Amino acid sequence: MPQPEQLERIVLTVPATALEAFEAALGCCCRTVGFFLNEATNTWVVEGLREIDGSDGDLVTALILAEAASGITPEIERIRVPAGGWLARSYQGFPEQKIGDRFAIRGTHIKDKKPAGRHSITVDAGLAFGTGEHGSTRGCLLALEMMAKRRRPLNILDLGTGSGVLGIAGVKIWGRPVLATDIDARAVRVATANAALNGTARLFRARRADGWLSPVLRRHAPYDLVFANILARPLTAMAHQLAAKLAPGGIAILAGLLDRQARWVLSAHRRHGLVLKSRIDDGEWTTLILEKPMRAPAMRAPSMPTTAKTRIDPPFA
Repeated sequence: MPQPEQLERIVLTVPATALEAFEAALGCCCRTVGFFLNEATNTWVVEGLREIDGSDGDLVTALILAEAASGITPEIERIRVPAGGWLARSYQGFPEQKIGDRFAIRGTHIKDKKPAGRHSITVDAGLAFGTGEHGSTRGCLLALEMMAKRRRPLNILDLGTGSGVLGIAGVKIWGRPVLATDIDARAVRVATANAALNGTARLFRARRADGWLSPVLRRHAPYDLVFANILARPLTAMAHQLAAKLAPGGIAILAGLLDRQARWVLSAHRRHGLVLKSRIDDGEWTTLILEKPMRAPAMRAPSMPTTAKTRIDPPFA
């Protein structure tokens, strides 16, 4: 894929309450988005990288909507950077990621021999949306590894696929077809390219879809396994649809959650009959593993297990 000569780096600082709105805003119009906590000020720095195409309409609209949703108007820093220099830094900052006992995520720039005994997933660090170094991606892969020891799902959905890493991992583990969807057409193209790069194109179908209302998602339901590595707010809003489209006994792996958001995301899904089987905490990030019971559980007051940072709860039966 040809690279532009120059890119634009968008940087803004927001409080925790506005993080989700501005991360989503930059995600609509930037090639990559990242964010980190400034512990000295207890604020979040959100950065996006976009191609310079002479049009600011999409960026301006997205930021206005984020400001309206959050009530915050941050200062925005816009920096032009040479594409070649940024790609070199991106490659340097993207070493091979060994995750759990089964996976290794590698950039196309890594020429070393692939590690034995692991499923290697190769992605282009210059295009990657989710490349294993992020706590939510790692959490999903660890959850998949736990599940693979006891289950063999037949119908798999990767909702909000991004780079396609999770869907590709599913194909490599089980050799089963995976439907991968994303609202962003660029993500669909990147995921499709990554599937071809990893030899999984035959079983990996990437489609553009706006959540559960899309006909392609409804047509292939119910699902035995759903990956949903997105954001807390849309996960909560779609809880009833996920529960309806998950097969009895099916598993949902929910990620993209800050640890402080896990309780209300879990509560939303419990209201629709899903039960917590395990959770993985990785720094600021939490991954929830939920199951749809074969039969509706008896009504009881919701509870939440206490957790410590950077740990994995015991695997489910």
